[in-house]
Amino acid sequence: MLATKSSARTRLRKSSRRRNIDRVRKATISLVAEPAVGLRLPERQGDMPPRIAEYLATHDFDSACVVIDTDVVEHNYNTMSRALPVGQIFYAVKANPADAVIERLASLGACFDAASPNEIDLCLRYGVSPARISYGNTIKKQRDIQYAYGQGVRMFAFDSDAELEKLAESAPGAMVYCRLLMECEGAEWPLSRKFGCDPEMALRLLDKARTLGLDPHGVSFHVGSQQTDLNQWDFALSRVARLFEDAGRRGINLRMVNLGGGMPARYTSDVRPLEDYADAIMSAMVHHFGPALPEMNFEPGRSIVGDAGVIQAEVVLISRKSDDDDTRWVYLDIGKFSGLAETMDESIKYRFVTPHDDGVTGPVILAGPTCDSMDILYEKAPYELPLDLKIGDKIQILSTGAYTTTYSAVGFNGFAPLQSVCI
Repeated sequence: MLATKSSARTRLRKSSRRRNIDRVRKATISLVAEPAVGLRLPERQGDMPPRIAEYLATHDFDSACVVIDTDVVEHNYNTMSRALPVGQIFYAVKANPADAVIERLASLGACFDAASPNEIDLCLRYGVSPARISYGNTIKKQRDIQYAYGQGVRMFAFDSDAELEKLAESAPGAMVYCRLLMECEGAEWPLSRKFGCDPEMALRLLDKARTLGLDPHGVSFHVGSQQTDLNQWDFALSRVARLFEDAGRRGINLRMVNLGGGMPARYTSDVRPLEDYADAIMSAMVHHFGPALPEMNFEPGRSIVGDAGVIQAEVVLISRKSDDDDTRWVYLDIGKFSGLAETMDESIKYRFVTPHDDGVTGPVILAGPTCDSMDILYEKAPYELPLDLKIGDKIQILSTGAYTTTYSAVGFNGFAPLQSVCI
């Protein structure tokens, strides 16, 4: 009987939480248009976009090049906006700052998360109001804060005493938000340790911000890039809600939660649809804050532009290390230093398409072309490529629209940086 009553109470709580989520969503008017008519999208998230396939069939490159389909970027942005209508989307410019990407997102009304004066200038160049820009880097030079403030930016991140003092001096009265430290369990590209502070320190800093004449606007966190564990948002928001309560008791009126990014692109493993992430996030928000939610900001990058890009590379060499070695070394004209930095520790595992994918495959180690022994993409991960693969073949690397051009070194070993084309 006790178990039955407990189960009934659990069902009642879940039902009530779902009603609250639905009520919050219905109360929010989404300004996002329905999907644009005529967009040609892949059948599955992360598959080859049809427009890119057609472009690659009629264009050739003398070095590796990433092609971005801005229609897919628009589709991904609108999908997220509809799934999370209660929040503001601040596109993480660092993911891919291509002019055509920024221009398309600006035209859709996106906000932007900038990490430097150059990124701020890029957004302003495409007519983005300074009110739609957040300076989200917690490590800023004094003169860069002053420059951003002079351009009209009024929202800044911090996570330390020294950064707060720089903001008080160069951005008087600005809205500031404190980043919390997170463990990032379940993320394929963790963002722990370097950024954020613990909740106790955050509370003290937010109090100090008020004393310094700044506006303690809210709190931010990031559960890690390419996050696969939906429970991480619930864990993070439980900390944030307690911090809001503690701040309220001190008379600090926090009004905003910046939930960072973390929503995934599709690599070698399938990922849950964005709607599942939205449901998990909204469920956690309502559970910890109730129906009267604070402002919610999101900073997606990978989930907006990752699946919109495909790199075309060329096989430079195929070799073995001994006569009886079954594993081939396949060297491409792109490596860690020319766009595939996220293969570090084999964290992000890309998918490859070759002209011989219907044939028999065998184990390979994938590497870049440079004279650096660190330029190995995948040695431990069990990659296989067709036995018919040959030198000179073109290979497509899927879901490479994010964090590729921005990680590309300028001319290491004399090799050209990753080319980029937007269609």
